Amino acid sequence: MAWIIWLAIFVVLIGIEAATMALTTIWFAGGAIVAFFLALMGVGKYVQMAVFFIVSCALLFFTRPFALRNVNKKTVKTNVEELTGKKARVTEEIDNDLAKGAAILSGQEWTARSTDGDRIPAGTMVTVDSVKGVKLMVSRIKED
Repeated sequence: MAWIIWLAIFVVLIGIEAATMALTTIWFAGGAIVAFFLALMGVGKYVQMAVFFIVSCALLFFTRPFALRNVNKKTVKTNVEELTGKKARVTEEIDNDLAKGAAILSGQEWTARSTDGDRIPAGTMVTVDSVKGVKLMVSRIKED
């Protein structure tokens, strides 16, 4: 009778995954299907639950990073995400301690802060490492 429960759990988890496509329940569906087969073979319920937990965690930790890298590759980045890696020119000295600094990027002036905390003088070319709120987090362009 336990195999019916594991099969129902599997179907519900696959249904949730199909509805959301968020890679949240698929890992547990894998654990449920393994537990389903154990139940068919007559293995005890505690072993089934332990295997369900172990398999689900293993799938989550070992395959999720790979799946996130390779699923939805065609997702369009938002405008802010596209700023990362671009070059900007510092227009006002960046000093994190004094909470000041600005940079021009694509014709727009942004508040800027140094990623590593170093002062960056006006006129310096920088690379955008990330965007936090309305601030560019920048670092000096490395000279080769």
